[in-house]
Amino acid sequence: QVQLVESGGGLVQAGGSLRLSCQASTRTFSTYTMGWFRQPPGKEREFVAAISRGGYTIFYADSVKGRFTASRDNANNMMYLQMNNLRPEDTAVYYCAADPDSSVLRARDVRDFGSWGQGTQVTVSS
Repeated sequence: QVQLVESGGGLVQAGGSLRLSCQASTRTFSTYTMGWFRQPPGKEREFVAAISRGGYTIFYADSVKGRFTASRDNANNMMYLQMNNLRPEDTAVYYCAADPDSSVLRARDVRDFGSWGQGTQVTVSS
């Protein structure tokens, strides 16, 4: 397993932007497929984005397409989520996830990822 730490959450008004970061503690970061998930208040954890090992293939949930951009920096063991045009319904705890299995790139289930961060709170006010 890999240790993951998210940061960058906070309170923002609707229409605003935030950039989340995920720091991974592993020497083999480039061998992990990475993902972003979120858990809105009172709801199940849900898929947001998944990014391939090299960062060239990215999948997004329909609800964030065109507003969120996932990226990674393998040289520095970092993954990012740029969130623009935020909406109140984006309010959630955001988690980064990692798994060495490349097939999880198309996964949408939390059970497919083996390592998780502690989460960072994002609150969007209307």
